[in-house]
Amino acid sequence: MTKRVYNFTWDLIGNIEEGRPTLGNETRLEVYRLFQFTIRDVLEQKLGSKEEADKIFFEAGKLSGRQFVEKFVGKQNSIYEFLSLVQKKLEEFKIGILRIEEVTDGNMRLLLSVEEDLDCSGLPDLDMETCHYDEGFLKGILEYQLECDYSVKEIDCWCLGGRTCRFEARKTAD
Repeated sequence: MTKRVYNFTWDLIGNIEEGRPTLGNETRLEVYRLFQFTIRDVLEQKLGSKEEADKIFFEAGKLSGRQFVEKFVGKQNSIYEFLSLVQKKLEEFKIGILRIEEVTDGNMRLLLSVEEDLDCSGLPDLDMETCHYDEGFLKGILEYQLECDYSVKEIDCWCLGGRTCRFEARKTAD
C-alpha cells in the first residue's frame, strides 16, 4: 500500500482568513455541484459503474459527517439535544434544513428529512436517488453520538419527484 497523502485532518482546510482575505469562506452552490458531479463522472468512468462511485460517496459522507459533528457539535447528553445542535449547525453552514420526523424508543429507528440540501434540491427528476453522500453523512453523525452501527437509506429524494430528501436510519443488530 502506498503512503496516504490526504489522510483527513482539519489542517487540510487551511487558514481561510489568510488564504482568502477578500473572498472568504463562501462560494456558490453551482461550484459545489460542479465539483461533486464532475468527481462522480470521473469515478463512474474509472470504476466502471455508478454503484461503485456511490459507495465511495457514501464512505466520504460518513467520514465527513463524523468529522463535522466531532468538530462543531460534540457529544451531548441525549439524542434530542445532539440532533437539535446538528440542526442548527447544518443550517448555519447552509448544508440543509434537518427535520427530525421520528425517533423510536431506544433510538432503534430514526426518520430524518433534509430540505434545501446541497446535493440535489432543485435538480430535475432523474429517476434515481443521488444522495449517497448524505446517507453516509447521516450515518457518520449518528454513529458518533450513539456509538453503535446504523444503516441509513434514502427513502424519498428530490430527484425521484419528492420535494425533500427523507432518510430512514436503523440501528443494526449488536
